[in-house]
Amino acid sequence: MKLVKKVFKNRIFVFITTALIFSVVGVTAATYFESSAVTYDNSSSGLSSTNVQGAIDELYNVCKEPGPLDGTILEDVPIVTVGDGLYEDEYEDVRYIYKGGNPNNYITFNNEKAGWRIISVEPDKTIKIMKVESIGNMAWDTVNLNNWERPATLNTYLNEEYYVNFLNEAAKNQIVAGTFSIGAVTFLNNDMSTQVSNENSNKWYGKIALSMVSEYIRTNSNKSSCGSFSLIQSNSSSCASTGWMNITNVDYWWALSPYLGEDSVFVILSLYGTVLGSHTSDTRFGVRPALYLSSDIKIIGGDGSQNNPYEISL
Repeated sequence: MKLVKKVFKNRIFVFITTALIFSVVGVTAATYFESSAVTYDNSSSGLSSTNVQGAIDELYNVCKEPGPLDGTILEDVPIVTVGDGLYEDEYEDVRYIYKGGNPNNYITFNNEKAGWRIISVEPDKTIKIMKVESIGNMAWDTVNLNNWERPATLNTYLNEEYYVNFLNEAAKNQIVAGTFSIGAVTFLNNDMSTQVSNENSNKWYGKIALSMVSEYIRTNSNKSSCGSFSLIQSNSSSCASTGWMNITNVDYWWALSPYLGEDSVFVILSLYGTVLGSHTSDTRFGVRPALYLSSDIKIIGGDGSQNNPYEISL
């Protein structure tokens, strides 16, 4: 489409003729004609114009009009640099992440209209989503460890009971197993690049997990005040309104990230927009599942708002 538009913007046609001089040297001459002066046979095109310039204008106008949604998030959603919306992730290449207090990232999944929100579009074009509300208060691990791949109690619940009993067959077909970062996080660090690197230093491959601490921070659009662990902790009152992951139906909900040097796991306190550490994993807090949708998923309707969430199909 971009190529077509670029071509249509050219207003001059060039006709090339070649002649031989002295039977040795080839000379190329170019003659320019205004495209409006060149006759166009419109008998099989369905266009009304009878000159090339008119045909170009007609086709250009058709191409620039938005058509019905039938593509991926990246094809249908503009990339922004300010405000609420889909951003390039500055910490991981070829990854895009939704930021802001209330971006249009709602999606209907598992027959739950606007029941999920898009976190990111991954480099492999899979779409990472998370549940809007908590599915209940549960222990991260009843034996009080912070090793997700042990497997932790919540790992087993989400990938067995929840997957089997709470997702319909269409949803199961739309899910793909993916890589979740489960590396430990340093409390109150102020270097997001290092934090992301530390989280990515340990991976778990599976169907359902939770969101990371860095994702909670990265989805906040106020980078100057909320762009690191230490900043979001210091400015929690303002950060609560510029990050869409905060919810109202539960005060505390589990992150996926373990606490570096402690046998505990980080918890998000949505009411105050901050991250809490040193919570033993056998405590019962809210659970918001996160998972990956297939790269074959297409958007077939909606605008991502809460009242008109994205509708998807394989």
